[in-house]
Amino acid sequence: MTENHTALYEEHQEAGATFTDFGGWQMPLKYGSELAEHHAVRQSAGLFDLSHMGEIWVIGPDAAAFLDYALVGKLSAIAVGKAKYSLICKDDGGIIDDLISYRRGPDKYLVVPNAGNVRAVAAALGERAADFDVTVDDVSLETSLIAVQGPNAEAILLALVPAGQHALVTGLKYYAAVEVGITINGVVRNLLLARTGYTGEDGFEIYLPNADAPGLWQSLLAAGQAHGLIPAGLACRDSLRLEAGMPLYGNELSQYGNAYAAGLGPVVSLAKESDFVGKAALTAIKEAGFGTSTGRRLVGLRGLGRRAARGGYQILKDGARVGEVTSGQPSPTLGYPVAMAYVGVEHVEPGTVLDIDLRGKAEPFEVVALPFYKRQK
Repeated sequence: MTENHTALYEEHQEAGATFTDFGGWQMPLKYGSELAEHHAVRQSAGLFDLSHMGEIWVIGPDAAAFLDYALVGKLSAIAVGKAKYSLICKDDGGIIDDLISYRRGPDKYLVVPNAGNVRAVAAALGERAADFDVTVDDVSLETSLIAVQGPNAEAILLALVPAGQHALVTGLKYYAAVEVGITINGVVRNLLLARTGYTGEDGFEIYLPNADAPGLWQSLLAAGQAHGLIPAGLACRDSLRLEAGMPLYGNELSQYGNAYAAGLGPVVSLAKESDFVGKAALTAIKEAGFGTSTGRRLVGLRGLGRRAARGGYQILKDGARVGEVTSGQPSPTLGYPVAMAYVGVEHVEPGTVLDIDLRGKAEPFEVVALPFYKRQK
């Protein structure tokens, strides 16, 4: 597999990062202690390189109508400056990817797919655009994405944004974006600032040209020193998103599952007057009254003991297999094991106790509502 390096690769090397392959990219797994990085995001702030993510511009008079057709949500309904989480699906309702779309103008959207699915999403959008007056422009390799996540994220950003634009930062709502000036090496550059994230904490994501990424990374670290900011890798990002009950493509989501099984039914807009790819299949799945052809749904599981489950472990009820873990590990914040899993619909009620086969030994886990962790506003 080709190993791509982000524009921040040398910064990570200098910081002593341990690398891992993710979607064909060499990405920092951790810099020191993944546990310390996890707690920093929950208590102060963490700095993430997310430049392996995709960025695809959809521009043209039919941009809104096109995305209504290409995605399961109603993208035409979101206001300029806002963002929406959605899915791009196959005709049979299988999930190609989950993604965020930012409306940057009446006829202009930025679609952000996951790293491993950029090519698939770009190809699907390109094919679906045939009957629409739009251009689909994949600028992923030209664009960097840096995230600051944690309760001190806003204070850190304010240190780099001109005083006259502070209100743009403090007034930015969740799932919204704005262009602001950010000081990089003494020079103010206009960058796209979004208040989104994948950690369960308040935070920002900054989209910028590759050439500016190292300077911004250094500026953020300097500004964040007084606020407890440290670089954070993909290991703690995974434990953070799991605590927040956020699905990961390839674990909880795949082309073999669907939105209703994954608990993402609310993002599907069957009420859209226009057709969209997967609408007929998803309508039938919803009307059938269960998530998948095997009658399983995604749930949260809290360990009643101390041992953690991992992806792929089997779930049992009275010794019979009733599901499978998709993600699991000890929760650093909560102090007990947590997991997400697909289980039979008869076992999804909170309070249900199931066993997980932990390498030959059954350990009890209780079904609980997601998310496991919710930050204090």
